[in-house]
Amino acid sequence: MDDNDWRRFVQERKEEDLSALIAYEKLKDEETRRFIDNVFRDGTLKTAGTDIDKILPPVSCFGSRRPFCQEAGIIDKLMRFLKNIWA
Repeated sequence: MDDNDWRRFVQERKEEDLSALIAYEKLKDEETRRFIDNVFRDGTLKTAGTDIDKILPPVSCFGSRRPFCQEAGIIDKLMRFLKNIWA
């Protein structure tokens, strides 16, 4: 396996894992991909502010705010995803 094969494998695995995470957590696809690209560009996962809110699934306007544990769980999964990519 040469370097190009390895890079292709890593890119394919990253795409598979990210697609699975987006589908499982019902995240907004385009916004999540942009968020992850920004994490790679900036070298840090921003968990404060509105950036994380933009990728989360919508909540009912009749319900209360999104449960904190849901947001924290998604942040944890994003951190694990990134850790696997950077490892």
